[in-house]
Amino acid sequence: MTTATASRYTAEYQTIAPALPGQSLPWLQQLRSEALAAFSVHGFPSLREEEWRYTNVSAIEKKLFKPVTGLTAGSVDADWLKQHQLEDAWSVVLIDGHFSAELSVLDGLPESVSVMSMAEALNSQSALLEQHVGRAVANEENSFIAFNMAWFTDGLFVHVPAKQVLAKPVQLLHIATQADTLAATRNVVVVDDMAEAQVIETFVGLDQAYLSAAVTEVFVGPNADLTLFKQQSESEKAYHFGGIYVKQARDARFRHHNFAFGSLLARSDIHTDLDHASECELNGLFLGSKRQHIDNHTRINHLKPRGISREVYKGVLGDRARGVFQGRVIVAQDAQNTDSEMNNRNLLLSEDAEVDTKPQLEIYADDVKCGHGVTVGQLDEKSIFYLQSRCVDEETARNMLTFAFANEMVDKVKIKSLHDRILEQVLARFPQEGVKKEWL
Repeated sequence: MTTATASRYTAEYQTIAPALPGQSLPWLQQLRSEALAAFSVHGFPSLREEEWRYTNVSAIEKKLFKPVTGLTAGSVDADWLKQHQLEDAWSVVLIDGHFSAELSVLDGLPESVSVMSMAEALNSQSALLEQHVGRAVANEENSFIAFNMAWFTDGLFVHVPAKQVLAKPVQLLHIATQADTLAATRNVVVVDDMAEAQVIETFVGLDQAYLSAAVTEVFVGPNADLTLFKQQSESEKAYHFGGIYVKQARDARFRHHNFAFGSLLARSDIHTDLDHASECELNGLFLGSKRQHIDNHTRINHLKPRGISREVYKGVLGDRARGVFQGRVIVAQDAQNTDSEMNNRNLLLSEDAEVDTKPQLEIYADDVKCGHGVTVGQLDEKSIFYLQSRCVDEETARNMLTFAFANEMVDKVKIKSLHDRILEQVLARFPQEGVKKEWL
């Protein structure tokens, strides 16, 4: 980004800063000030940076996306909301980056568990947040992190105390309703010793151009278990940056399922640091069509011995869409007996679709078991011919094979309502009309 564009954002920041949460907290104001200074110097990431060489975010320069300073009442249709709000989950709703108490559903939440907006938590849980905000990821990671730290208007705070097992998942539903707006949110999820929880992030929006910038910092305590889902189904005119940064304690277990279907340009970062005997599982599915650009970056840091990580990402790209997968596994010198596997498989449905894939292993220990695999290809013509021989037309045959390729990742979701919503979106892209049930 040019210095002039960064200056425009910086100048605009002075007008909205007084309305941002945490004005009375010196530690947060210091973090915001440092982040603003860093962004003012560097702007958004550029193609000159190795981690961004495949993703050009210069389109964001064409507009000055402005945050909404307050919640707009009645901006979401009730029937439309029901399409995205999960019935079997506690739900926190953010509209254009602001918490809506009216639309959120938290009845029956255990008293010992904290699930609240970030703005509220900064008032009531400031001491705990001071120990976590900015601790899983630093502003120096990339300019989007600094941008988010300076601009965030709200978010979600979840604290699950030791030995508490949540009976239902917690859904964080991000909704964008206005054109040319910025929805910047900061989330913190803390799961203490031997606790268990599931958190779902859902991103949706009306058919507008806007910018979502969401950063989630996650802390999984000793022998705790956390599963996090992300469903990104934003407007095809929108821009999306989502970063998830995880600190796993000894024997902690963390799983992440990433489904990227929307936005004109989307980038997801998932980074996790593993302690002694920690376990990590990263699954992802990205579907691109038209001129969508969907970028996924993962980083698994094995810092201590006996860590286990498994990663499977699949991409399906048609028309002139472009996908990016960059997976990086780092095994530190002290991380002996690490067991890590990474697999990226991509399906191109047109001659104009493109994918850039870059798996990386950096191993500094000498007693490890690590491997990775990558495939990029098209549908098997023999399989298409076989289905045609069974009275399936060519288009449906191609949809069936593509659906089967993608559905492996959908079936990993065990929350029924979420599974069904994701399945609906996959079937909408690859319909199976007219096919006998025994062939599905």
